Amino acid sequence: MAWFLGLGIAGVVLLVLSLVFDGVLEGLFDGVDVLDGLFDGWLSLPVIAGFLSMLGFSGAIAMGTTGVGAVGATVIGVPAGVGTGWLAYRLSRALMSDRSGAAPRDDDLIGASGSVVTAIPAGGYGEVLVHLAGQPVKLAAKSSAPVARGAEIWVEETLSQTSVSVRLVER
Repeated sequence: MAWFLGLGIAGVVLLVLSLVFDGVLEGLFDGVDVLDGLFDGWLSLPVIAGFLSMLGFSGAIAMGTTGVGAVGATVIGVPAGVGTGWLAYRLSRALMSDRSGAAPRDDDLIGASGSVVTAIPAGGYGEVLVHLAGQPVKLAAKSSAPVARGAEIWVEETLSQTSVSVRLVER
């Protein structure tokens, strides 16, 4: 049972080390083309740590509660370790592909409401203050009709990264 507890503890220590020294193992083998990308998937440290810790702890629990030998504990521990490694792999892939923190794009401005900071002459440029993702954004604005300072507007289209076409909000 001590071997299985040792494996479980080693897995937890490996997991902590993988969190503290993130990317170090990958960086050690940067110049070796054969190993390129090997540590990004199934052989990543979190997956190996999950496998080892679950193999060890479930094997120790099986030995302690049912009295099975080392072979029986291994038979119970290996599928549990594989399942935990698979879950660690899937979770890390989901976290790596998450795009929720992406910066807003120009198209995200379309339909946003705001107010005119500097009056917009017909066919000319003025300035508007638009709230995007909870942050105030000051932009140059163009309108086909004159829009007075303080008027509420809607962004119709983006002309560039810093310029938009606006429409006066009808009341």
